[in-house]
Amino acid sequence: MSTNLHRIRMALTGISGILVAPYDDAGELAPDRLAPIIDRAIGAGVDILVANGNTGEFYALDEAESRLFTEKSVQLVDGRVPVFAGIGRGIREATRAAAHAKTAGADALMIHQTPDPFVAPRGYEDYVKRVVEAGDGLPAMLYLRNDAIGTEAIARLTAIEGVAGVKWATPNPMNLARAIAASSPDVIWVGGLAEVWAPPLCAVGARGFTSGLINVWPQRSVAIRDALNAMDYQQAGALIEGMRLFEDIRAEEMGGTNVTGVKTALALQGLDCGAVRPPGAWPLTGAQAAALYAFMQDNGLLA
Repeated sequence: MSTNLHRIRMALTGISGILVAPYDDAGELAPDRLAPIIDRAIGAGVDILVANGNTGEFYALDEAESRLFTEKSVQLVDGRVPVFAGIGRGIREATRAAAHAKTAGADALMIHQTPDPFVAPRGYEDYVKRVVEAGDGLPAMLYLRNDAIGTEAIARLTAIEGVAGVKWATPNPMNLARAIAASSPDVIWVGGLAEVWAPPLCAVGARGFTSGLINVWPQRSVAIRDALNAMDYQQAGALIEGMRLFEDIRAEEMGGTNVTGVKTALALQGLDCGAVRPPGAWPLTGAQAAALYAFMQDNGLLA
């Protein structure tokens, strides 16, 4: 195993923090606004930062914006933690993005599971192979949002050279357990449904988890990580219960308030990252905003 692949796998056992895509007042991407958010997350102990994830409105960005997001994230992190670049959409754009991530200095790729309505498991396997090849040695984390492709197909995907881990983003822990059993023990499985789902996914073999909360309250995410690493599920559960309202707000409207909740919370901290682009919801409803304000106030998170 290469030194870099080993380093990335070790980092995946911690928190993969998904950065928001900040916009200026004109709605243009303004990645320099991430500087204080990145500094706070790294200072708290977050293990990985991801540009162009779904909390980063990946599908709302055009190709040039996605490239800029990767470039500026690498510059702002400045080698302090690994930076993963989100890769997806059509195969030509995905391979261009993977090659660009390598040039921009990203440490690894996060390959989105394509939302194409006509996806053959063997076709997706070819997609991943070509993206990893275009990344020219960058390790990859697969972002799996649909486990209906089956355990055998998932095992084949994890066997592709350069695949370091899988972000498991389905609420099916037993399917995760089957996938882990069928795959190489070197693959790191990451709970992809944030803090609330981390305990049940960790219980069957996931070792890290993803987080959008790190943009707003990274100390709480790190405390949950540490409790799970100590197998203190009671403490982890208590810590999660104390931030559950935040995730409940983000899950409303078919998940359409996911980024809205994060950006609204950041604005309450004086870290304005602009609105959410359609088709995400913007702004929060009055009831949602009031609940979020109370959550922030109760936890000492206001500016």
